[in-house]
Amino acid sequence: MPLLAADIGNAHTVLGLVADGEVLADWRVSTNEHRTADEWAVLIRGLLGARASEVTGIAVCATVPAVLNAWRDMLPAHFPDVPRVIVEPGIRTGVPILVDNPREVGTDRIINALAAAADYPVPAIVVDFGGTATTYDVVDEQGRYVGGAITPGIEISLDALSRGGAQLRMVELVRPRGVIGKNTVEALQSGMVFGVASQVEGMVERLLDALGCPAGDERAASVIATGYLAPLVVDECRCFTDLAPALTLRGLEKVFARNQR
Repeated sequence: MPLLAADIGNAHTVLGLVADGEVLADWRVSTNEHRTADEWAVLIRGLLGARASEVTGIAVCATVPAVLNAWRDMLPAHFPDVPRVIVEPGIRTGVPILVDNPREVGTDRIINALAAAADYPVPAIVVDFGGTATTYDVVDEQGRYVGGAITPGIEISLDALSRGGAQLRMVELVRPRGVIGKNTVEALQSGMVFGVASQVEGMVERLLDALGCPAGDERAASVIATGYLAPLVVDECRCFTDLAPALTLRGLEKVFARNQR
């Protein structure tokens, strides 16, 4: 029987039905801070349809406190008989968090680290391509979360350019004909695709070096791409060993099982 997993991010919320590590269905909706608990319930039941009665558990991680508060009201009111786990301090993940202040780390990043440590050889680096931020999360050879890095996301970078540049505008996020843009649209697309790919390769190289992984040894660490914008960039990078778009949803299933026991 499936688990309903919810990854509430700054711009989008990803919902999925997960069973035994397999994502049976998934949806991406806007993260609207003004959406009420009742509105969230209507939205979720509309997406689930007839499968709503099949849900045997709910697991949630969130980076938006206002939306998480709405979910805290919505779950007991609209899914009172369904066991639930909200990822927050005190929840058992099995992943030691070796950073200055563990409470500051986004719960989605911890869940990604859990999934990476459980499903891939360690050490591992997870690169999560979100619209607001691209995050890099590092798991050492002992399966411990040791930190990472955060850079502006592709969508927020493009939005900043279009707002700040008098002759720039929003463009479709697709791969251009080549790295040398022949017009403003292609120039922006080149920067967003090839520029970000170069940044990612450089960051991953530095992180691997910090982990002490031998240069040029592709088997030295797992480098996993996730996030809905990953397919835009991953083929332009030579550093990735795996593409796992549903990594966070799979991690939520693992943390739910751990806390139900």
